[in-house]
Amino acid sequence: MQVEQSLWTESSGWQPSPLGNLGDKAQLVLLFGSPAVLKLGSYRPDLKQAYPKADVLGCSTAGEICGVQVTDESLVATAIHFEQTQVRGHAIRLEAGESSLAAGDRLGRLIEPEGLAHVLLLSDGLHVNGSDLVRGILPHLPAGVTVTGGLSGDGDRFQETCVIWNGAPEQDIIAALGLYSDRLQVGYGSQGGWSPFGPERVITKSSGNVLYELDGQPALELYKKYLGDHAEGLPATGLLFPLSLQTQRGDRRVVRTILSVDEATQSLTFAGDVPNGVTAQLMHSSVDRLIDGAIDAAETSHQGMNNATPELAILISCVGRKLLMRQRIEEEVEGVRDVLGTETVLAGFYSYGEIAPFARGATCELHNQTMTITTFAET
Repeated sequence: MQVEQSLWTESSGWQPSPLGNLGDKAQLVLLFGSPAVLKLGSYRPDLKQAYPKADVLGCSTAGEICGVQVTDESLVATAIHFEQTQVRGHAIRLEAGESSLAAGDRLGRLIEPEGLAHVLLLSDGLHVNGSDLVRGILPHLPAGVTVTGGLSGDGDRFQETCVIWNGAPEQDIIAALGLYSDRLQVGYGSQGGWSPFGPERVITKSSGNVLYELDGQPALELYKKYLGDHAEGLPATGLLFPLSLQTQRGDRRVVRTILSVDEATQSLTFAGDVPNGVTAQLMHSSVDRLIDGAIDAAETSHQGMNNATPELAILISCVGRKLLMRQRIEEEVEGVRDVLGTETVLAGFYSYGEIAPFARGATCELHNQTMTITTFAET
């Protein structure tokens, strides 16, 4: 595997310049950027000239990861030449009235199972229930093959997200990239670093990813009481106080973060399921705990590599972590670098939701407020 990476900013253009050392050897370009930069579209001729045979997969973000840099209002292109792996991708548009479960099923049917080693998934970040999306795709995958990826972002604005698959960025798109090989080692891990506070409450009324009541009380009203002055900044300030759910599948908790609020119904919409009857508890964190969570995710992903040195790592971290860590945000990426080593190219973005198992052998789920890492090496 050969990997090269370039960063575009309005002030400096492409760095390093010119693009295209891999040229027509590159089969895949991962492209992560802010919605405003992606809308410009000026990058498309550059990438086509530099990597004429490559598929381009990407999305809008709440921050871009290039090596150990975390940038905003930029574009990061990571070109990859696989020596032992083929790539085949598919994209669908979420249709009006279509459930995320049905969309996942529809996309999953397009993925060819023979020889499949892994699936990388990027989705619209505002209109998709990530839990249902994953639930629709997984039955179509061979045993032992899983999905990692994330929901596209829009900074802390929550207005418009987009996904790219071999064309212009578009809203309401879900794209899945299949990696086909018997020589590809894949590791993955997802960890948070958040701690619960306040009483546990039971979800007494919900529908899919919309929460209406906790302990019989209107969810938004109760949530605002806990947030105090922070409530004025919802939904963005809700990223600092996610919800921990005790699922019915065991004692592993999952974290959910807010996408939108509805004053009329006093409800909260989350990126993934908030099932009736489960217990929920607010969470908070510190910068050091979040950094430790990123390091734990890196160690878990590395352990799944069968002693291979990762050549590429895709980091998908939650926008809520970025808002809390502020100027220290690069420390979580530096912690990942310390674990994986300088030979591993780091690429990724800050998201509205992360998709991965917690570790090898676990069930793939939609997470919020985690650092999710997928590592790759060809052997």
